Amino acid sequence: MRALMLDFQPRHRSTPLGWSLLAGGVVLALTCVVIQQHLSVEAEQQQGHLQTTQRVLTGDTGTKVSLTPAETREQAQNLAEMRKVSQQLRRPWERLFATLEAMPRENIALLTLTPDARKGQVRISAEARDLEAMLDFHQRLEATDELSDVSLLSHEIVANVPEQPVRFNLSATWEIGDANP
Repeated sequence: MRALMLDFQPRHRSTPLGWSLLAGGVVLALTCVVIQQHLSVEAEQQQGHLQTTQRVLTGDTGTKVSLTPAETREQAQNLAEMRKVSQQLRRPWERLFATLEAMPRENIALLTLTPDARKGQVRISAEARDLEAMLDFHQRLEATDELSDVSLLSHEIVANVPEQPVRFNLSATWEIGDANP
């Protein structure tokens, strides 16, 4: 009978494949650590740029830097322009258009409508078939709830057209009533 050979701790034989897998794993782990550190640094830089941009956009520079008079004027002009646009957008446009569309205009052609939100006025350029139609349109505008203080700015009879229509410009105060701000 053969002798039993009990080897409870067999020898591990290292093969080149095992060593190469171990080396590859170590290289992969080190590469991941280096990439993670690089991404952390880059994320911190991006956060710093974001904070700087936010401060610039909100006007908070963190330090009390005084603006030159020219920069102050430019900033004031930009703010005034933004307020003007905001006022224009808050106007009750639908009511004004509905009022103008509801008026009988068989002898009138509206050409332009130019609002001035700062002054609360609107300028209307139109063309009438004759002077009587122009005056009637003027009176009907004055009678509306939306417009008041309607005044004739200019008018001219177009002589080179056979019908000789009247082109005219009106100015009116645009009442906003209970419009939402």
